[in-house]
Amino acid sequence: MKILLVEDDPKLAALAVKGLRARGFVVDHADNGDDGFTLATTRSYDSLVLDIMLPGRDGLSILRQLRAMNLGIPVVLVTARNALNERLEGLNLGADDYLAKPYYVEELIARLQAVVRRASGLGLSILQNGGVTVNLVSREVRIGTASVELTAREFALLTYLMRSPGQTFTRAQICEHVWSYHFDPGTNLVDVYVQHVRKKLGEQGTGIIETVRGVGYRVRAVRDVDPARS
Repeated sequence: MKILLVEDDPKLAALAVKGLRARGFVVDHADNGDDGFTLATTRSYDSLVLDIMLPGRDGLSILRQLRAMNLGIPVVLVTARNALNERLEGLNLGADDYLAKPYYVEELIARLQAVVRRASGLGLSILQNGGVTVNLVSREVRIGTASVELTAREFALLTYLMRSPGQTFTRAQICEHVWSYHFDPGTNLVDVYVQHVRKKLGEQGTGIIETVRGVGYRVRAVRDVDPARS
């Protein structure tokens, strides 16, 4: 997942960013409300972790404006432990969940996964396409019963494509989501990683990740694949 963290506490932000990236998340960080609002409205994110007390725009005003703009990005609010009124106001404004400071990164990850699943209509933490199964919680990838070892970036690439079967993503979209920086037309980074994932998935990888010439890549719409072929 690609996450925007808006947090002005440098120590807490550093710990959260480090923990999230260690679990394979792509994280952008803003340390004030104005920059956070700009990023949230100009870039694509799977979820937003939003502190309420911020320099510049406060978290509740950011949330209010996002919902007024009909931006449905899942939002996890971060509040002071005793700030009941703020939590209630945030939930009424459209926040999807909240965390009280201080928090454990493991809890933040669990809440992020939960709000993204709800927002995408996924009742389970499983992505499947033919013989390929991805568990978003345990971060396991399997072909049939065989386990496949992917790096954090390879896992992020595969899950990004598998969340939207049949949808074509440009190399620029993939690069921004998986690596969190703007695409350089001269790089073959995306193509190299797609080839790595295909190789590790074997015949299933070649079959489910399709090249759309001149555009980018997509995971094909689900159809039955015999896992025994792998």
